[in-house]
Amino acid sequence: MIRITFLAAMLLTMVVWNVKAAVLPIDIPADAFIPETTVPGNDFPKVDNQRRAYFRINAPEANKVVVDICGKKYDMQKGEDGRWYAVTDPLVVGFHYYFINIGGVNFIDPATETFFGCNREAGGIEIPEGAEGDYYRPQQGIAHGQVRSIYYYANATNEWRHAMVYTPAEYENGKKRYPVLYLQHGMGEDETGWSKQGHMQHIMDNLIASKQAVPMIVVMESGDIKAPFRGGDNRQGRSQYGASFYKVLINDLIPYIDSNYRTLTDRDNRAMAGLSWGGHQTFDVVLANMDKFAWMGAFSGAIFGLDVKTAYDGVFAKSEEFNKKIHYLFLSCGSEENFGTERLASSLRELGVKVDFYESPGTHHEWLTWRRGFKEFVPHLFK
Repeated sequence: MIRITFLAAMLLTMVVWNVKAAVLPIDIPADAFIPETTVPGNDFPKVDNQRRAYFRINAPEANKVVVDICGKKYDMQKGEDGRWYAVTDPLVVGFHYYFINIGGVNFIDPATETFFGCNREAGGIEIPEGAEGDYYRPQQGIAHGQVRSIYYYANATNEWRHAMVYTPAEYENGKKRYPVLYLQHGMGEDETGWSKQGHMQHIMDNLIASKQAVPMIVVMESGDIKAPFRGGDNRQGRSQYGASFYKVLINDLIPYIDSNYRTLTDRDNRAMAGLSWGGHQTFDVVLANMDKFAWMGAFSGAIFGLDVKTAYDGVFAKSEEFNKKIHYLFLSCGSEENFGTERLASSLRELGVKVDFYESPGTHHEWLTWRRGFKEFVPHLFK
């Protein structure tokens, strides 16, 4: 009897502890689900149908823990289980970087996938769209291309460098040659951004499958803008941040791609585009090398205070000549950015430059803006 009483007491203690442990400092609704960015096997982060994100981290010896996401910080609350919990305000749809701050130091949440952004590895969470976001999701019943990781040697900088290369599904079959798009990310991100955060390979596969875009190769490089911006002369055509990449692109990367992939090597089959500072780089590179590029685009391009009459040696002022050389110029931004992109497009049109402009409704300086811009841009290339 004594032994049975002891075991019963132990079981009762465990039950009571589990009941107490289940009492959390925040309420988590039944509709909360695990987003695609959560590492498999983890119960958090979660997202509910109001687009609020829920975070949990095990830091029993911490005195203060904070979630830093979308420009706002949320104090986490310690539960009776010794773990910390937080819930955000409703977040806008799309991808967001975030950090867990413990004792004033930013850490990556071990329960989330990592992404290179903010000049370092960062945590990220996807607040999903509905069916309207299917254009950047993989689809069944269509052919899928590949994103390859390559290394090449750049004589311009005397170093081995890394790039990502998308090839369309049909590339593996036959001897056909393809046009090439050189696609740049933004400041503080790297060559993996367009394929991880941007899902460009799914956008390409879906556009090609629906015959909205021609099959093409897409090359993504770091562009030497992973490190923090240190200031300096930022006038268009004279920028130094990331300028070390320009000789690499022209003298090393393009020749490597043309030598190792089945490409069409003339200017009519070569394009360049980029988001944010990558858009700035696109202007710097293409407008100085119009013998090598005939298509260009900038998504939320960091192109500020541009005197279109004099910039880049007055190339826009010679609009008739420009329109003959550049087959397509595309500019886009989010409606909430206030980047001046629409004003830039208007000022170019006043000079007679042909330019398409797209505004992503309801989005800021973020990956959803750039996914949408990319989707609008690619169907116009190489036609």
